[in-house]
Amino acid sequence: MSGMASYYGYGGRTANGERHNAQAMTAAHRTLPFGTKVRVTNTSNGRSVVLRINDRGPFVKGRVIDVSTGAAEVLGFRSRGVAKVQLAVVE
Repeated sequence: MSGMASYYGYGGRTANGERHNAQAMTAAHRTLPFGTKVRVTNTSNGRSVVLRINDRGPFVKGRVIDVSTGAAEVLGFRSRGVAKVQLAVVE
């Protein structure tokens, strides 16, 4: 699956009840079960990271995943805010 990713870093709780940690390697997806691990690859620079789904979203049309702030740093799109990514379930 591919599409646009964005990132978020708010302070509250995630949809699965965890306290949100902006530096954790986590993400929000609309339908994947909590705990699913997904490899997210930034198609413009080839950087990738494995993230654990622990929240629901994104709620913006055209976006397929919201990643944590720390994951956006690793993927190299924090300053830009969004990136085209490829998703692959690994676990």
